[in-house]
Amino acid sequence: MNWADFSSAEPDLARTVEQRFGAFTHHTLATLRKDGSPRTTGLEVRFLNGELWLGMMPDSLKARDLLRDPRFALQANPGEGQTLGGGDVRISGLAREVADSAVKAAYSEEVEPPEPFHLFRTELTEVVRTYVEDDTYLVVQVWKPGEPVRTLKRT
Repeated sequence: MNWADFSSAEPDLARTVEQRFGAFTHHTLATLRKDGSPRTTGLEVRFLNGELWLGMMPDSLKARDLLRDPRFALQANPGEGQTLGGGDVRISGLAREVADSAVKAAYSEEVEPPEPFHLFRTELTEVVRTYVEDDTYLVVQVWKPGEPVRTLKRT
């Protein structure tokens, strides 16, 4: 399931997630190292043409991780202080490298990344938003493909 599919299924949550990622340039990507341990690194992301794209420098450790094991988790930059405007947002999924030169060229025209670069198209497996409501409730919204958003509230 790509970003367009998610946006069609859950437009309100998708809009909130895009706003959170749009608030800052750099976010945190988690990948799996060769030994299975987690690696976190900074990353810029793009929502373009119904896709969530991950672009990165050639042969970077995070790119090598994804080429070996496509599982990832991506967390929006929380920003300064403790307000988390819009909540804490995380996306999990699989990152598939794009080899098609026409697709990469179209991405380059839009984003103008430094060349050369790895480009990954994402397949979503989970989207989570956590926020505080009325200074009382911790609210967690969880979406998985084929399921409606599940909302949990705790005091």
